[in-house]
Amino acid sequence: MNIDTIRIFCDVVLHQSFSRGALVNDVSQSAATQSIHRLEHHLGVKLVDRSRRPFILTPEGQICYDGFRAILESYDTVVSTVQTPLNDKESGSVRVGAIYSAGLHGMSQVMYEFIKACPKAKVKLELMRSKNIYQAIMTSGIDLGVVAYPIIGPDVVVVPLGAEAMFYVCSPDSELVGHTAISLDQLHETNFVAFEREMILRKEIDRQLRQRLVSVNITAEYENVETIKRAVEAGLGGTILPANTARNEIQLGKLVGVPITSPKISYPLGIVYKQSKILTPTMTKFISTMLESPWDHLDKS
Repeated sequence: MNIDTIRIFCDVVLHQSFSRGALVNDVSQSAATQSIHRLEHHLGVKLVDRSRRPFILTPEGQICYDGFRAILESYDTVVSTVQTPLNDKESGSVRVGAIYSAGLHGMSQVMYEFIKACPKAKVKLELMRSKNIYQAIMTSGIDLGVVAYPIIGPDVVVVPLGAEAMFYVCSPDSELVGHTAISLDQLHETNFVAFEREMILRKEIDRQLRQRLVSVNITAEYENVETIKRAVEAGLGGTILPANTARNEIQLGKLVGVPITSPKISYPLGIVYKQSKILTPTMTKFISTMLESPWDHLDKS
């Protein structure tokens, strides 16, 4: 048993997928499967119940996962500290998980600035759902997370990045086109393309609509911004999005963005990491780059 085998096991469990766990470790799915078989043979116990879809951990597997994550966190911290001189922020590595809207529409400039400043550093950026980001920082699957509506907890540190304005986004033939601004009341009984119910942005939009006693006709529900925009373009209804996520389509005339001013709805972003996390110079530099980067669509006041 070696550290690579432990890491593959933990990543397979974290992502709930043999193929995904193999991908993040740059090995074949067959190799990942064989690694876990060897680990089970070495320990003499079954770790994964493959009869369930998706698979689940056995009680012994859960004990191993919890213990191995702590081992990996300590190991990675020691290796990063040894390989990175304390005054050297230009080398080392950082693993970042970002929600899709931030990863697709806000992180490119941050990555450019960081790599320009630290060309020897290794950065791994993965797009993830918000709930998976919190799980990953707690299990050391990633070092830093970028989330919306960051949740402060006893084990989580939050570094605010700023807030983005929310716009009503619709097709060019919508009857609300031409308004310089609208209130949520004007969306009453209109067709609406929504995020899936468990997503935090959907919950916030629903809360705002309920407070105004506004009822919309939900024509479709999707989990990502890109699919929602295509549905709006196809005429299924309007939606509410962080302004920057539809900037390209608005500039091309495919969609129209109308500010919502009554009430003004914001989309706060923040960096999160585990309270007990020992930040290496590389991680600290990445955080400072995010704070200093010109996220021109965020209100940092």
